Amino acid sequence: MAFAMETIRQAAQRVAASLGLDLVDATFTTQGRQRVLCIYLEKNPQQREAAIARQQQDPDQEPLPGGVSDVRHLSWLTHEDCAAFSRDFGTLLDVEDLGPDGEYTLEVSSPGLDRRLSAPADFERFQGALVKVQTFEPIANNRHWQGRLNTVTDSGITVDLAATRQNSKTRKTGMQTVEIAFRNVERAQLLPEI
Repeated sequence: MAFAMETIRQAAQRVAASLGLDLVDATFTTQGRQRVLCIYLEKNPQQREAAIARQQQDPDQEPLPGGVSDVRHLSWLTHEDCAAFSRDFGTLLDVEDLGPDGEYTLEVSSPGLDRRLSAPADFERFQGALVKVQTFEPIANNRHWQGRLNTVTDSGITVDLAATRQNSKTRKTGMQTVEIAFRNVERAQLLPEI
């Protein structure tokens, strides 16, 4: 069977859902002879809310990890979650012959503090967080923006540029905020607040 990332994503989401997890992203990279299938997961919304409730009830709760300003932004993924997913998904890849031909490494992890944002729901969830956005088409002769994700609408986002230090090209635009249509977002990711 030919290797297809979309089929891999669908299979990963099925396995993740069976474990109370959500698929955030799946990538396949080749660097020299090293081939890696990376699966990024987080607890599903119900599991995240339960983890937040447990954390808030614990009188000895630990402080948030560095770079996290809001507990809702955490993936709450554990090593046990990764191990269970890796075991079940690895078996599925072998049984259904979904993986790439030849040797490769399966890596399973959380999306990290600098996670990518792609779906409108991602932007809604992380409204108020610091973001870095690259656009397909320039806005005011600039394709690279960073600031606080202020508003999210059906068509796009507004980023407050005053929230972070800007490079000289962005400062030259004289803009305090930038509106970016979803169709113009080439890449977006969170910026950890350390």
